[in-house]
Amino acid sequence: MPTFTAPDGTDLAHHVRGDGEPLVVIPGGPMRASAYLGDLGGLGAHRRLHLLDLRGTGDSAPAADPGSYRCDRLVDDVEAFREHLGLERMDLLGHSAGGSLAALYATRHPERVSRLALITTAVRPLGLRATPEDRLAAARLRESEPWFDKAYPKLRAWLAGDAEYDDDFTPFFYGRWDTAAQAHAAAELEQTNEEACDLYYDGIETAVDPAALRAALTRLTAPVLLLAGGLDGGPSPELARRTAEAFPHATVAVQPGVGHYPWLDDPEAFTARLRAFLDDGR
Repeated sequence: MPTFTAPDGTDLAHHVRGDGEPLVVIPGGPMRASAYLGDLGGLGAHRRLHLLDLRGTGDSAPAADPGSYRCDRLVDDVEAFREHLGLERMDLLGHSAGGSLAALYATRHPERVSRLALITTAVRPLGLRATPEDRLAAARLRESEPWFDKAYPKLRAWLAGDAEYDDDFTPFFYGRWDTAAQAHAAAELEQTNEEACDLYYDGIETAVDPAALRAALTRLTAPVLLLAGGLDGGPSPELARRTAEAFPHATVAVQPGVGHYPWLDDPEAFTARLRAFLDDGR
């Protein structure tokens, strides 16, 4: 298991899967160990995946300063990761909350990004986030599912702030609630650093000015792909389109029939779309 040292001395780990040109991968959660990404639905057969365990997750050491779990402060870890890999420029992929970190990295180091893929990502530092209405609209697309009648009222109560998270509505995050999805969901608690999760976006609205961030993104010359799940409410395809407006060279792709983890719901379609984007012009 390769390791390297962050600028503040924190020991960080990453995992290498597959062969081919390198692809640097930032996990979401927030603050979930990169193990949940697997090999991104077989993408490792075409790319050498370098999956970072963010500080305090997976095999990486916890931070001495809890404030360093905030996503804008994790940018330095990503830059140290690039230097450790010896890449002059890198193809970068961020999933979900990891897409916010990847976008922040691109604003600070635009010259280091050759391609940027944001998978089911709403970039919260831009002031963009999924609303309860977005999530409920996506949930209603699942009315024919056998678990819908039990799950939907609990989801609605949670989004209204009237109830705690309930595992009964976890199926809304997946396009197929099969054995693989259930195992993937069951691993989340053990793989997530709950303390760091709570701090990942803590105070980000005041730490990062969305207008300044949008201005910085105009310097990004790299192509950007925003991939949304047709059944995902966070972000919805419409929110992905609004997010794309912040990038000068962005394309939006909506993968039908999938939720928040498109490589798990339909790995063949996911891999084909990512390969087309990453290999375009090479």
